[in-house]
Amino acid sequence: MPTHVRKPSIPTNIVVHLGAPDDATAKNITVPFQEYIKNVASSEVYPTWPLDAIKANILAQISFALNRVYNEWYRSKGYDFDITSLPEYDQTFIEDRSFYEEIVREVDTIFNNYIVREGQIQPLFAQYCDGKVTTCQGLSQWGSVTLAQQGKSPTEILKYYYGDDISIVYNAPLSANILSYPGFPVQLGDAGDRVLIIKRQLNRISNNYPAIPKNDDSPYFTVETENSVKAFQNIFNLEPNGIVDKGTWYKIKYIYNSVKQISDLYSEGISAEEVEQLYANELKYLDQGIYIRLLHYLLRSLAFFDEELPFLGTTGNSVFDENTVKMVLAFQKKYGLPATGVVDRYTWGKLVDAYNELIENIPEKYLSYEDEFYGGRILSVGISGEDVRRLQRFLLKICREKRNIPGVRVTGTFDELTESSVKKLQQILELPVNGFVGAVVWNQIVDYANSKEP
Repeated sequence: MPTHVRKPSIPTNIVVHLGAPDDATAKNITVPFQEYIKNVASSEVYPTWPLDAIKANILAQISFALNRVYNEWYRSKGYDFDITSLPEYDQTFIEDRSFYEEIVREVDTIFNNYIVREGQIQPLFAQYCDGKVTTCQGLSQWGSVTLAQQGKSPTEILKYYYGDDISIVYNAPLSANILSYPGFPVQLGDAGDRVLIIKRQLNRISNNYPAIPKNDDSPYFTVETENSVKAFQNIFNLEPNGIVDKGTWYKIKYIYNSVKQISDLYSEGISAEEVEQLYANELKYLDQGIYIRLLHYLLRSLAFFDEELPFLGTTGNSVFDENTVKMVLAFQKKYGLPATGVVDRYTWGKLVDAYNELIENIPEKYLSYEDEFYGGRILSVGISGEDVRRLQRFLLKICREKRNIPGVRVTGTFDELTESSVKKLQQILELPVNGFVGAVVWNQIVDYANSKEP
């Protein structure tokens, strides 16, 4: 399976808090990122400095700001902004100030470049100070002037202060700053990259807090994951319900940032492997895989009950083809989403919400088929509930009529015997043999149970 790495991009806008972090009377303003850097540079850099010193300082300012945004430093603490306007905490930003022409020209040239340390992916927390009134571990602004006068290039100046193991990322893409919290709680039965993020962060935190159980590296939110979340919540005085809501999500991120010292010049850092994703951020034309099969299942289930949505056949069921585009466009138009034909996180969230509402309100004439509808969560060992009981009844039917899977007890708890039967069926149906039952596996099990095949 191909993987994807969430690399830092340049945010279209940045939210600046005009005061100290805990000053509730200070307002937030949203400004284009380029304008923010022009403001900071015009507030902290003299336009008469050598050009190479100006460039080095602007790169440090860009990296500093991007580190705050990428790691959601303030948002992980419960604030609703990306950075403050004060040099005691961040960088100097003065609302409505004018910009120096020399600064504007240089920012427009290098605003999408930033500093990284070798082996890490996050923008460097490029600390700096004026070098006269204050000193620090990082760049000396007046010292950079001296180095530039000696003929040092911007990269040489930055390496002088931050070390030889840094490099510059050039021409990073510009994109909207999408917050990491998916917009809905992550909990038992979920799957995907959002689950991987939680597991990886909890595993790193557990190095410092051993009472938090380690997680495996699968993208499934299992009972073990729930126990790990509960242990974290207990330690940090959150309700120990095992559900990663917005508060728990950002508390995990804050502690993760803290134990890795992300806001530190010489932090442990984040490696590319830690941010690898199994799935693309969006599903689009000609994409293939099990997520496309799940997409088709959800779209067709909705279309079966809603005549405003087209029920169309697709290529092999696992290819995002022209009919998939038509179904997605119809869904997006009906639910007031941008009609792009591409399934982004917002379309996916609305699609899941619509399906969950459907199975909670199945029309009366179809209630006899209620057991056949996928319950909306991925089932695995240790999970209990009516959806598990329904699964076990289908497995028992297969066991009795086809006699090609192990026996199963209808208890409502997904035990090891249930897992053995699921794995055997996955093998028979040529599906990945992992013992997890999502929408695609559920649908195949139901079809197989109702078929006349031996």
